[in-house]
Amino acid sequence: MIPYGRHDINQEDIDAVIDVLHSDYLTQGPTVPAFEQSVAGYCDVRYAVAVNSATSALHIACLALGVSSGDIVWTTPITFVASANCALYCGASIDFVDIDPRTSNMSVDRLSEKLAQAKKNGSLPKVVIPVHLCGQSCDMKAIHKLGTQYGFRIVEDASHAIGGKFRDEPIGSCRYSDITVFSFHPVKIITTGEGGMALTNDSKLAKQMQLLRSHGITRDVSELSQDSDGPWYYQQIDLGFNYRMTDIQAAIGLSQLRRLDEFVSKRHVIAKRYDSLLPDLPVVVTWQDPESYSGFHLYVIRLKLEEITNSHLKVFKELRNKGIGVNLHYIPVYRQPYYEQFGFKAGYCPEAEKYYSEAISLPMYPRLTEMQQDEVISALSSVLKKC
Repeated sequence: MIPYGRHDINQEDIDAVIDVLHSDYLTQGPTVPAFEQSVAGYCDVRYAVAVNSATSALHIACLALGVSSGDIVWTTPITFVASANCALYCGASIDFVDIDPRTSNMSVDRLSEKLAQAKKNGSLPKVVIPVHLCGQSCDMKAIHKLGTQYGFRIVEDASHAIGGKFRDEPIGSCRYSDITVFSFHPVKIITTGEGGMALTNDSKLAKQMQLLRSHGITRDVSELSQDSDGPWYYQQIDLGFNYRMTDIQAAIGLSQLRRLDEFVSKRHVIAKRYDSLLPDLPVVVTWQDPESYSGFHLYVIRLKLEEITNSHLKVFKELRNKGIGVNLHYIPVYRQPYYEQFGFKAGYCPEAEKYYSEAISLPMYPRLTEMQQDEVISALSSVLKKC
């Protein structure tokens, strides 16, 4: 089976882990800050806060921005559930903005329309979470402009997008957002096994997220409510969580970061080759904004169902039967049973549902060979012709 995604671990990554295992610190040591500083430097951002998952990063990002009961957060329906769940963790409510059919990212037009209506209704969001699907940035300049106009804060869910760029600036620079979140899950562009990171240029947000990731505990003398009892002394000043990243994970991340540009470059070569091999088939490839340089975590096609006899499901199953480990990213979040209890129903975001009925993620990872890619295209061609 050719998987849709795969981690790339080399001997340097393994050696980096071994070095940490032989050190004095498996966690809460010097490797996590080193990893944070390296990612911050790469992204040209002031602060980076490493955590145990992108889900945790999204949670503490919302908390740091003051999201709580009575607030509203908006995101896209075409994302993993974590992009929406983070609002519910804070006691807020969630709503969804339909997608742009060309990029499958949050539609700026739909966002603008929804904001105008929300202002009339007195139901503007406190935070908007655009998701850079497949690694291509949303139109962050336009979203930032709307944020200034309507007063909402912005968290970029860039779980797919480290190594990408928007307007020749690295995704993660927070030029157009308050916080950006990365994922280091094994199938992402670089990995720490499991892990995530929140980036910001705001010192107060960084300090709050650092506090929240470790139980809300501080040893900072300036934050203590009384004089210290001794060198062992600490205080819990907020209700935080155990969201820390280990030094073992950070060692993998530091090593992987050295190959980030190589990984993304290889993904672009694979994407370009897919682009050249697919035009004669009844599929649509995702439009790439010339102002964006995608991380290409995923390569998604959409079936031209009007030109195909068999169903989306049949095509998917046939590809799996032929050893092509395709996937589907994603089911519209509001169609999940948990979210339907809040009143969301089929048809809420028409473009998102159309996307879901057509989309298939093809294998995409740096070590995908041309021979394997040819096998993917051959299988796809065969399945679509059979239809």
